[in-house]
Amino acid sequence: MNLATLLLATAVAGIPAADAVAAQPPETGFVRLDDDITLRRLIVRNDHAKGVVLFLHGFPETSLAFKDVATGLGEDYEVHAFDWPGYGQSSRPAPERFTYAPADYARVLERYIRHEHIDTSKLTIYATDIGALPALLLALDEPHIARRIIVGDFAPFDRPQYMHETLRNLKTTHAAEPTHAAMNRNSADILANFYRRDLPPEAQYDLSPEFEADVRQNWNRDGMTSADAFFHYYRHFTRDQQFLEANIARLQTPVRVVWGERDIYIRPEMGAEFASRAGLEFEVLPGIGHYPHLQDRQRTVMEVRASFR
Repeated sequence: MNLATLLLATAVAGIPAADAVAAQPPETGFVRLDDDITLRRLIVRNDHAKGVVLFLHGFPETSLAFKDVATGLGEDYEVHAFDWPGYGQSSRPAPERFTYAPADYARVLERYIRHEHIDTSKLTIYATDIGALPALLLALDEPHIARRIIVGDFAPFDRPQYMHETLRNLKTTHAAEPTHAAMNRNSADILANFYRRDLPPEAQYDLSPEFEADVRQNWNRDGMTSADAFFHYYRHFTRDQQFLEANIARLQTPVRVVWGERDIYIRPEMGAEFASRAGLEFEVLPGIGHYPHLQDRQRTVMEVRASFR
């Protein structure tokens, strides 16, 4: 694509031309937090950043889910994303040493922010799916952990009626183990269809080949699959959801809630109740499924930019 075509394309998409031309390329590397946890991270550096953005991925994703979005923001912001333990190329310690609970992920998030010396007064956290509850749990204890948090398409409260059957099963004692085993048996179907399942033809979208390959190649590492990590997360999920609900009045960090209208995994009613109970902004995204940042990347770029105004 020549420069003139690129400038026209970015103008039509509503992205400042400089963002597409001058954004620094994302770098990947590793951050060691302790003997058990080393995180692979993606970062777009900017010596003149107007702020910092930290993306927290969901299941079944890695930090590379945000690579294109990070590039789109890199002209004006420093952008971070990392693989949660159990995903991508981050550590996968035995659950006896690390439980993969949302509360444990909250501690990983806090330690990453401290390790990177991020100025939290200039930080927007964008967290989806399994990444959102840890961000909110951290905010309960540290209200100034970010200037703003954007969350969506997750389960803040214990409301199985708003969740897909597979997710409901993971929350029940008798069905959790069989569901866990089925997820590992059907990993090829999950990786091929989970992101776009039940979207109508006009809403289908392509995934980055690099991202698809990354999730597939790193599904099973060090004797643990990402489905295993997801299963362990769910073993503690109800406890941590109930903790958030019981302490919702303590949430002081500015939070915005966005939700895919067509999310079949966690219905928008979940987001509506959370936003209402917490007195937060809530927006439903027309035609969007469970992964707004994959389905409409430029919408996510604009959402993050708006958080700094």
